[in-house]
Amino acid sequence: MKNCCSIEPRPIQTNGLAMFAPQKNTEEVCCGSPAGPPSSPFERPGYSVCPFVDRFKATTLGSVAVLKTHLSFQDRLGALMVRLDIGRNQYKVAPGLYAVGDPDANAPVLVTANYKLTLDSVRKELSAVNAWILVLDTRGINVWCAAGKGTFGTAEVIRQVKNVRLDQVVGHKKLILPQLGATGVSGLQIKKECGFEVIWGPVRAQDIPAFLANRQKASSAMRRVTFNLRERWVLTGVEITQTFKNLAWIIPALFILSGFGPGIFSLFQVWHRGSITVAAVLAGIWSGAFLTPLLLPWIPGRAFALKGGLMGLLFGVVLTLLFLKPVFSLSVLSLFLMGLPVSSYLAMNFTGCTPYTSPSGVEKEMRTAIPLQSLLVLAGLVLWIVSGFL
Repeated sequence: MKNCCSIEPRPIQTNGLAMFAPQKNTEEVCCGSPAGPPSSPFERPGYSVCPFVDRFKATTLGSVAVLKTHLSFQDRLGALMVRLDIGRNQYKVAPGLYAVGDPDANAPVLVTANYKLTLDSVRKELSAVNAWILVLDTRGINVWCAAGKGTFGTAEVIRQVKNVRLDQVVGHKKLILPQLGATGVSGLQIKKECGFEVIWGPVRAQDIPAFLANRQKASSAMRRVTFNLRERWVLTGVEITQTFKNLAWIIPALFILSGFGPGIFSLFQVWHRGSITVAAVLAGIWSGAFLTPLLLPWIPGRAFALKGGLMGLLFGVVLTLLFLKPVFSLSVLSLFLMGLPVSSYLAMNFTGCTPYTSPSGVEKEMRTAIPLQSLLVLAGLVLWIVSGFL
């Protein structure tokens, strides 16, 4: 039997010279499968073109990557994984100058962070826009958080403007920065150091096309920060996943402690009491990290620790009435003392995701709430162990 990759050639005549060519359609059948797609002409040894790059645009300073303005399945899968805190700290792109559409020297320059989720949210709104995108090195952090941490800041804007030699790419002196980055940036200092004027763009990326069409002027709606149900819901995945990572040693410890009783140690109690204990802790997690964010505007009180505590109390009462008998016992009280502070703490932890609080306010709340939460957890744990001997 002949090897498919050793097909006998057939002679052909070209200008009187005998040449040999493989049989027709050899490429389709050779080695049992069709040939794959050709490599990109922009690839270099040791490097590959990112899948979100469409092509490259020639400029006076060299080639600039032109970004795709539609999100692929790979982009959406990456976003889902990041929402679940999988690879979140490494979800970033190389800082520097990019483009969308076919920008020229008069095209606007949009500044953003190198957190890929942020870049994706910007580029997908720019399908009808020709613009340059200057990506800062924010260490893979979104604009708002990076502004608070100092990585989306004055020095980084100046550094990137000079690094990409932006003044040789565009013929104007304007940079459009996202409004949520304002806390970390001094427009006057940037103007002084590199000659570019800072224009504050809208809060949301979806408003960028309208902002540009309106001569780079934002309406009052574009300046307003929202925190609606969907915006709160998408943030809960990270909070819940991070919490469950910490349960890897807590859950086994709770099962073991639940086994101690009058008979010193009982495997039956490990499963029976342990399951109830873990369920109480999981209820606190569900209440604080999911229900509280969703119902945030409607829960009484201003402090997040209080909101989480109230939701934990309500959720605990419902579960107790449904599943625990007798309702009034030392065991039930101990479960409340463990589940309620868990809900309170996780709700307070959510303050880093919201526009409702200030850093100083959060620190003040933590100084009061964390000692009380710790005391309640300790008291609940002690009572739970004691109740096993009664």
